[in-house]
Amino acid sequence: VQLQASGGGLVKPGGSLTLSCVVSGFTLNRPAIGWFRQAPGKEREGVSCLSTLNDITHYSDSVKGRFTISRDAAKNTVYLKMDDLRPDDSGIYYCATDLGHSSSYALCTRGPREWGQGTLVTVSS
Repeated sequence: VQLQASGGGLVKPGGSLTLSCVVSGFTLNRPAIGWFRQAPGKEREGVSCLSTLNDITHYSDSVKGRFTISRDAAKNTVYLKMDDLRPDDSGIYYCATDLGHSSSYALCTRGPREWGQGTLVTVSS
């Protein structure tokens, strides 16, 4: 199982970024998969999760309405489109999954078991 995240970078407040996560070793037709972020001095947060079984999504309150998670099963890729970025969105973003569960809510709140490497997002003027 591998998850390869990319797409981070430096962006100004109010800007947009799209993160990508290419997965291998499993298919995007059953497990929940999501994006988690770690900022300095803060607890790790499950910001957005998707059930690849039923397409139900879960977002943390801090990103609801600004972030959108989606997948392209043919490309084995999950995306996180981030709009109206704020400085407190900065952090390392990880793509992660739990192959034993399909619930997006459970993944975001209980945490994943399989992690990819992170990609750094910095929101600053």
